[in-house]
Amino acid sequence: MVSILFLLLLYLGCSEGKGPSKIFNPNGDSELSLLMRDMYDDGMITKEEMLQGKQPEVRVKYHQMHTAKATEPEKVATPNYNAFALAYEDAVKSFLESDASHRVETYQSMINSCMNCHQTMCPGPTRKIKHLFLSEAEIVTVTKKAE
Repeated sequence: MVSILFLLLLYLGCSEGKGPSKIFNPNGDSELSLLMRDMYDDGMITKEEMLQGKQPEVRVKYHQMHTAKATEPEKVATPNYNAFALAYEDAVKSFLESDASHRVETYQSMINSCMNCHQTMCPGPTRKIKHLFLSEAEIVTVTKKAE
């Protein structure tokens, strides 16, 4: 009987035979948290493009930070959140408009704006955001490719 229950739970926990799906938030994921996960994924792609010497781009509709529903709406309905969101938008604009000689600086600044907000508003993702920063060795690689 226990083995049948185990198999039933295993079956219900799997989708299309791909294994259990990862639950990020048992109460559901907000639009804002999903947007920020997309921003992280896009940031990792952008970082990789820079390391390959390609012209990076930002593909995520980050402007939706102002309208996406948050897990804790009271946190984003503040002047602080709005200021952080505007600072991020400015950092993205600077990054996208920068030439190759300033790309590392503007990229690091863009990621730093994520970190500044999360250190103040929602510290959980800071460990993950740290992966977006370029290391010293990566900075050398990007700089050499930009020359």
